[in-house]
Amino acid sequence: MMMARRRLARLITEALAPANVGSATFLLVAWHRTPTIAEALRWGLLTILFAIALPFSFILWGVRRRRFTDHHIRLREQRPVALVVGIASALVGLILIGVLGAPRELIALVVAMEVGLVISLAITLFWKMSIHVASVAGAIVILVLVFGPRFVVLAPLIALVGWARVELSDHTPMQIAVGAVIGTMVAAIVFELLR
Repeated sequence: MMMARRRLARLITEALAPANVGSATFLLVAWHRTPTIAEALRWGLLTILFAIALPFSFILWGVRRRRFTDHHIRLREQRPVALVVGIASALVGLILIGVLGAPRELIALVVAMEVGLVISLAITLFWKMSIHVASVAGAIVILVLVFGPRFVVLAPLIALVGWARVELSDHTPMQIAVGAVIGTMVAAIVFELLR
């Protein structure tokens, strides 16, 4: 039973990891604000390249070089470098999509992500919060703001991811709660103000 629970927790952790959640959110927001699927893919994939793919490639490189424990970077002390790289890469992407005329909501989404990463970095310097939960909570708020209240049905995913992270002993309930609050507040305030 315990092994089955841990396997389920690992599956949830991987399926709803920040890179997956962020990529899906970028594509959905791009699709919502563009006239064709081709244009949505162009904006969404360009954003994913800088906001997700390049930072995640850096993390994988760090894992291979044994600078990071794994692609979730379990040790708090290892996280600041990866967060700084993520912030810098997303900033370059933000400038690029802004200059190229990306949809306003996509730009607002990247800014909200940047603010979330900066807050995460500040917290990570002295404490560990769940970035998994923050990203899921933020994504759900953004989907509700963009597509309407029907996306509230996704809210239980926040608790599910929180359970998985605690089950794997990667976070405490307090670290889960802080991640949920930060993700929700950043999305609700920054994204809503800029879109």
